[in-house]
Amino acid sequence: MSDGDVLAVTEHRQGELRDVSLELASAGRALADATGGDLHVAVVSGDVDAYADELSVDGVDAVHTVAAGDEFNHDVYVAAVEALVNDLAPTQLLLPNSVDGMDYAPAVAESLDRPVVTDAVEVDVTDDGLAVHREMYGSKVETVISIADGPFAVTVRPGEFEPASGTSDPEVVAHDLNLDLDALGSTVEGYEAVDTGDVDITEADFLISIGRGIEEEENLELIEDLADATGGTISASRPIVDNGWLEKGRQVGQSGKTVTPTVYLAIGISGAVQHVAGMKNADMIIAINTDPNAPIFDISDYGIVGDLFEVVPALTEQFD
Repeated sequence: MSDGDVLAVTEHRQGELRDVSLELASAGRALADATGGDLHVAVVSGDVDAYADELSVDGVDAVHTVAAGDEFNHDVYVAAVEALVNDLAPTQLLLPNSVDGMDYAPAVAESLDRPVVTDAVEVDVTDDGLAVHREMYGSKVETVISIADGPFAVTVRPGEFEPASGTSDPEVVAHDLNLDLDALGSTVEGYEAVDTGDVDITEADFLISIGRGIEEEENLELIEDLADATGGTISASRPIVDNGWLEKGRQVGQSGKTVTPTVYLAIGISGAVQHVAGMKNADMIIAINTDPNAPIFDISDYGIVGDLFEVVPALTEQFD
């Protein structure tokens, strides 16, 4: 590797490459372009050959594979990423700010004697090195952390970068770490998914999200009628879930899920920063609110200032 090269470590779960992997490729490509280097991505464990094919997208110069077990294992990932960094000497190291990524990122940083900057929403190149943007206090404040030298471990928040797309023909390099899996301090016995309810809102293309404006639980019927007519999936802001009107798995926001649907229809949602943090990267945002000064309109592509109890039935009628 040469000066300015970037290594991004991808993520998979239960046989599927996670969305954050292609987002890391996009973030890494932009960073490599700014530093005049190449983008190298790595995939550890699982069906690495199949993942390498999926990671052969525009902007990726090389894919590095480490075949070691099937699912995520802390000790395997620490050993693999440390070995890759020592072997490839990237200028910068990007990791996912996910449950798995935050599990091994501090250990990797410790083993490499490098600091780790977590939850980056933007990474810029400056004359002094890197500027890592983070959000604090419920996304009310943005901080910028300056990094002089690399490779620091920077974890990137999912949903903040457009996923890399297209196809390319990168070099694929297989690395044999000769790990003694039996000698590791931990083993993976299996994977048990947490119950997320009857639907995964992160996979929906069209989300109809509701907030305090619906006033009463009985008024959910209006939203259900709209969802039936349009094929949309219902989600909600935190107050709806706190009231027990919808299950936790449908909550969007900082304390819920981050979603990136094609269309996000916000009904009766004011647009608090905690909620916006979970949906601001939707391709199109449409808001319905009686308050013309509601913050949700600041990020909306289209807005309707009106009473949802009049607007929603009219919309439903249009699609019936």
